[in-house]
This record gives sequence, structure tokens and C-alpha cells, in this order.
Amino acid sequence: MSAIARFFKNVTSEMRKVTWPTRKELTSYTVTVVITVILFAVFFMLLDFGIEQLIQLIL
Repeated sequence: MSAIARFFKNVTSEMRKVTWPTRKELTSYTVTVVITVILFAVFFMLLDFGIEQLIQLIL
């Protein structure tokens, strides 16, 4: 039982050392991720469309 208690004590100690992002930073990071995902989705959509057109041209 002492090993479990020591584990949670260490977890609590480490969590106090964490530097959490501010609301502004978190919003900025979230917007960056969403925009990146959208850009990748559009890129792969266009790539898929181009390959489909190429295949139809060949056949």
C-alpha cells in the first residue's frame, strides 16, 4: 500500500512543476491545430481528386 501512496505523492509533486498554458496560449494553439487539420484535409481532397481525374483520363 505504501508504494501506491508514494506513487500518488510523486505524481502530485510533478504536477505542481507543470507550467500550464494560459487561456490565450491555449486558444492560439487550438486555432493553429484546427487550421492545420483543415489545410491537410483540403490538400488530400485535391490530391485525391487529381488522381481520380488522371485515372479516368488513362482509362
